[in-house]
Amino acid sequence: MTNLPPSAASLRGAVDLSSLVNPAPPAAPAASGGGASSLVVEATDATFTSILELSNSVPVLVEFYGQGTEPALTELVREFGGKFVLATIDGTKNPQLVQAFQVTEVPTIAAVIAGRPLQLFTGIPAEEEIRQVLAQVLEVAAQQNVTGTVPVADESGEQPEPVEEPLPPHHQEAYDAIEAGDYAAAITEYQTAIAQNPRDFLAVAGLAQVSLLFRLQGRTVDEIRSAAASAPGDVEAQLAVADLDVSGGHADDAFGRLLDLFPTLDADGKNAVRTRLLEHFEVVGAEDPRVIAARRRLTTLLY
Repeated sequence: MTNLPPSAASLRGAVDLSSLVNPAPPAAPAASGGGASSLVVEATDATFTSILELSNSVPVLVEFYGQGTEPALTELVREFGGKFVLATIDGTKNPQLVQAFQVTEVPTIAAVIAGRPLQLFTGIPAEEEIRQVLAQVLEVAAQQNVTGTVPVADESGEQPEPVEEPLPPHHQEAYDAIEAGDYAAAITEYQTAIAQNPRDFLAVAGLAQVSLLFRLQGRTVDEIRSAAASAPGDVEAQLAVADLDVSGGHADDAFGRLLDLFPTLDADGKNAVRTRLLEHFEVVGAEDPRVIAARRRLTTLLY
């Protein structure tokens, strides 16, 4: 049997879920080659988890480049004085990231805010257009309480000590509980945060993510898939395998399974599937094209 480890770290490949990893202090990333500033880091498939963690504190721009091209945003990012970090990625050497960000050509530019990817540009538009979009990215980040900055080296080249911005209390308690494997406690903390502030979108997303972890805890891949295959009309079995697919980054499979099942169900079954789909949308991210397509199809089925 293949065990399904009940931990956030097991969700490699589900980009948004990686933000559940207990965040390290937002130290400034090391400089990439070519004389780039401390605000620029060369990221890879193997190191991108640290970028996701950093995006909980400061918005991260992601620039894919390829053979014959070089990153173009370095100087522009420096002008923002630490409000952004730029992660440059060689699209020819990092296939997992290329797939996760759905890169079809380089250069491609995206942002990551609180662990969630946001597509920005394919190609490099005029500088003024980039500035306008980056200003909008800062607004989105502020709405999600991602307002930290990365210290910038002074003229002597010395790097100030980074200052960790504390998480809101219930968020910190939730992260601590996740690290300890106590998903039930983390759920309670996120629910309390939402009760205090219904517009705490990070808590809403965190609740959806940790609820998925809680449902999968202690179960095995073989058990879940076998139950779903033997009972294609069983709502709980299909919800469980959809959870499994989302946890592995296969959102299209999960959405398609539940949306195909939806028209065959009674009112209670439809409500259960609809509720689970909305949770999955939070996990994957509202801006993801797969979510947009699935939400459109769900709306059609509902009305």
